[in-house]
Amino acid sequence: MATTAFRRLDGTTPSRQLVDTVLSHLKLTQSIAQDAEGEDERARLAAVGSEVASLAGWLHWDMGDNGSARTWYGASIKAARRAANPLLAAYQMGSLAQFEAHSGNAAQGLSLARSARKQLGPNMPVIADAWLSGVEALAHAAAGAEDSADEALRAAARRAKQIEREDAPPWPWVFSFTEAKVAATRVSCGARLGLPRWVASEQDSTAAVMSSGHDKQRALLMLDMASGHLAAGRLDGAFTMAARALEVGLRYKSGRIVERARAVRRSYSGPTPPKVVRDFDDRLHGVFL
Repeated sequence: MATTAFRRLDGTTPSRQLVDTVLSHLKLTQSIAQDAEGEDERARLAAVGSEVASLAGWLHWDMGDNGSARTWYGASIKAARRAANPLLAAYQMGSLAQFEAHSGNAAQGLSLARSARKQLGPNMPVIADAWLSGVEALAHAAAGAEDSADEALRAAARRAKQIEREDAPPWPWVFSFTEAKVAATRVSCGARLGLPRWVASEQDSTAAVMSSGHDKQRALLMLDMASGHLAAGRLDGAFTMAARALEVGLRYKSGRIVERARAVRRSYSGPTPPKVVRDFDDRLHGVFL
């Protein structure tokens, strides 16, 4: 319950304000686990520790500390194995796969996603199948494989349509995986593949994500949309949207958002930057997160 509350706070709270509390919670969980009697109790506490470690990885990723993010995601996988919970282990492998895909490490992302699927076997929950298909799409996009990314996205969309007929998402999922999130993933893939039509085609479908209370995720989606505008040659729209997202990143001191904004800027290489680009450069100048 505590970790779920922290995850919900993440959308509107700087990770730097949350991370010490989360790490203290993890230390407490580990201390209690050391004194636990019986295998069942230790396994239950290992599962709790796995979830907390995964959140620590997410927070460090948001802060731009990718080395620590990998360390905590790795710790979450090890703890899930100690808990002997295949669904939890698959979730943590998928989380690390998602991180690697976003980082451009396509082969690692796909390998981890395959390992997650192997943990669950053919009768996995629908939400796991849909989510992992989205992760695989991101990894294929990182590799520049448009057809494979499209195939994975279509699989994610098919499975997401079935989730509505299920009950609330099973633990360790906190948030549901919807068709709107599949659309947002297609926007992210389109941005990485330089396919403005993918970005443009899903803007209406991502309305639910754009209106959500998770400010940081919304800012990242805006930067992906900005990449689509830039690939289509719409400079004003691209950098106006990127500037709005950057302000969110600065407000929450999110290194991940700021670095993604820098990536958008790097993708433009015109000889004489127009004013909207110069203004964006001025806002980025002197930012140290």
